Amino acid sequence: MITRERPAVRTWVLLAALATGMLPVGAAADEPSPKQAPKVELVLDVSGSMRARDMDGQSRMSAAKQAFNEVLDAVPEEVQLGIRTLGANYRGDDRQQGCKDTEQLYPVGPLDRTEAKTAVATLAPTGWTPIGPALLKAADDLEGGDAPRRIVLITDGEDTCAPLDPCEVAREIAAKGIHLVIDTLGLVPDAKTRSQLSCIAEATGGTYTSVQHTDELSGRVKQLVDRAADPVAVPVATEGAAECAEAPRLEAGLYTDRAKFAQHRWYRVDVLPGQELRASVSVAADRAVNADYGVLLRAVTVHGREIVRGAEAGTGRTDVISSGLRYPKAPRDDADADAKPAAETVCLQVGNSFSAPPTVKTTPGLPVELTVDLVDSPDGPSDVAAFGLGRGWWLLGALILTGFAAGLLWGWVSRWRVAVWRSN
Repeated sequence: MITRERPAVRTWVLLAALATGMLPVGAAADEPSPKQAPKVELVLDVSGSMRARDMDGQSRMSAAKQAFNEVLDAVPEEVQLGIRTLGANYRGDDRQQGCKDTEQLYPVGPLDRTEAKTAVATLAPTGWTPIGPALLKAADDLEGGDAPRRIVLITDGEDTCAPLDPCEVAREIAAKGIHLVIDTLGLVPDAKTRSQLSCIAEATGGTYTSVQHTDELSGRVKQLVDRAADPVAVPVATEGAAECAEAPRLEAGLYTDRAKFAQHRWYRVDVLPGQELRASVSVAADRAVNADYGVLLRAVTVHGREIVRGAEAGTGRTDVISSGLRYPKAPRDDADADAKPAAETVCLQVGNSFSAPPTVKTTPGLPVELTVDLVDSPDGPSDVAAFGLGRGWWLLGALILTGFAAGLLWGWVSRWRVAVWRSN
């Protein structure tokens, strides 16, 4: 009897604990899901030119292997790392075949250091330099999830598979809105290589570094892998509309979009009484552009009246041009404090005046980063827009006073002239 009663007692205790929340089952269910591990893929050039012996008395390939071994030993545990090669297998002269020569040497995932080092040790300088195809494949390797993603490209020369321009490939990857950063490291500091690798990096928000020593190579790759493990604010991809009525409704956060040259795009933000809208926009010139350009950010009512604007202009070559605005909305002063306050819909217009030479492709559009923040409005804000005039009330008042003073002066002069004429 005793042995039969104990299971029953345990059952009742278990049910009671579940009912009263004593067990940690509910708490575990409410816990936020863990963040996804950052992903990094190292893309290594194994073309024939990597045989050159100009890095600390050894070949470029040997220096790259040594750097890879040091990097693999230092990869943070939370980083999922993979390795892809280009030009590692095909030795022939068929360009079409050589431009397909890219393979994943080690899959992106939890790192087995011994296995990864063994795979790198088998590499030997072989074939072509298909940078564009390798970047496309590397982007596919890193697909899926919202984790930070980074490609680190190590090469000693230009792509040999034109017309598939690696710079255009990088822009296409960036236009997908998957927030994949490409960092480039050039082992040969010539102007053409530097120009191409810089363009690839700029198109995705990455960096270009010229390295000529083994310790520089390993140190820079370690730094980039560690950077992938650092927590960052991942922007949300959005798509502005051609008019405010169709625009996406944004909350406080960081957003990315793409805008064509000289295109205007619209977004909407709801602002409650007692809040201040702070917005800023940055447009990146990720390719050669003509001189004289600008960016515009306007806050407009749903009826089309301008509230406030921010604009910035520039000339010459730049990477990013930015502008911002602030719109404080006065707190509600009615008696019914318990009623839910009505929000005002503010339309944000983002425009640019970029243009490009005829030889430059204008698609995909330029990268746009939009920041929206809603904070407590200052007490008695003096720059709250009213009737769509915003700070224009100061100008209107000044014009009225000036006109009044000018009218009085002109009237006095006219009367004086009439009096003089009568007396004569």
